[in-house]
Amino acid sequence: MTAIKSKKRIFLSSPHMSGNEYKYIHEAFETNWIAPLGPNVDAFEKEIAFYVRANEAVAVSSGTAAIHLALSLLDVEKGDKVFCSSLTFVASANPIIYQGAEPVFIDSEPDTWNMSPQALERAFSDAQIEGELPKAVIIVNLYGQSAKMDELLSICDSYHVPVIEDAAESLGSSYNGKASGTFGHFGVYSFNGNKIITTSGGGMLVSNDVDSLRNARFLATQARDPAPHYQHSKIGFNYRMSNILAGIGRAQLEILDERVKARRSIFELYRKELANLPGIYFMPELKDTISNRWLTALTINKEESGFTVEELLRFLTEENIEARPVWKPLHLQPIFQGLRYYAHSETSSISEKLFKNGVCLPSGSNMTEDDQMRIIDCIKEMMNVCAERRKVV
Repeated sequence: MTAIKSKKRIFLSSPHMSGNEYKYIHEAFETNWIAPLGPNVDAFEKEIAFYVRANEAVAVSSGTAAIHLALSLLDVEKGDKVFCSSLTFVASANPIIYQGAEPVFIDSEPDTWNMSPQALERAFSDAQIEGELPKAVIIVNLYGQSAKMDELLSICDSYHVPVIEDAAESLGSSYNGKASGTFGHFGVYSFNGNKIITTSGGGMLVSNDVDSLRNARFLATQARDPAPHYQHSKIGFNYRMSNILAGIGRAQLEILDERVKARRSIFELYRKELANLPGIYFMPELKDTISNRWLTALTINKEESGFTVEELLRFLTEENIEARPVWKPLHLQPIFQGLRYYAHSETSSISEKLFKNGVCLPSGSNMTEDDQMRIIDCIKEMMNVCAERRKVV
């Protein structure tokens, strides 16, 4: 086997610049808008709000900060409970802990890999019997695929509990023709370095509740009262996005539709080349939705394919290719040990199955077709090696 050093590194999802970022950064330097806030921040907020058809948007330092602000605006506090998708990155739930509240984790369902309406209904039923409804529900749109929002919102609305839609991974996706991230009382986007568009680090809070987002800006700038001196009547946060990073975001937003098209094309090539192989099953796309396919995710049936996720990841690593397991469910994380979890059914925990059998393949929009075919060939080689091994046995 060729040594790793001689093979080009293929990343899971690296930043992809448009080239127009310099224009907005240069303007910031020329006008000396280097300090936080400024014209790029104002414009980026308006442009995101226009793109997703939300009334208002607030640019912040991360998607995590946006979730934290949303929980603060909904008055989540010590002793409260918040229902949260389990199959997600830890940043979806950490802000619940920041507020002193307790997460209750909800399993996935197989059609979208996102929050299970059946599990959510059981969680609400128990909460009502116990006389302690959650203060909010955080619904995550995993790897660009929207959850079953109609069903989930119907349940939450029937209990009069607000929804925070964690669309950190799904900017550019849609559900029934409406932008992902605009279904809950608040929506959250992330512009981390690995996302479909990036500001290096940053996030956005969106809502049709203009008054709440005005308060979000206040809280995100250290909750400084309108006084000639520094006066603070509330605890605030240093969460606003810098004017320079917002300039990067403006240029990235200009080509978001191209990035979605590119990632979907990458997914289609993977599916064309691999879907007919035994034991390979791709993350589904729900009817009447469009996923940005931020990451191409699939599951591997060991009995059919002859290899496990761990074996494939090791093989790809040896070939200098970065791939990752599906998110480890939060109810299995050591920091959340002992917290309540509602499985999809009494006999099936979908998120645990997806974690055990799921893998994310390199999906960056700057990946060449040759790069992608190299990954595909590696998977086919793995399949052939396992097939030969079974013959010997």
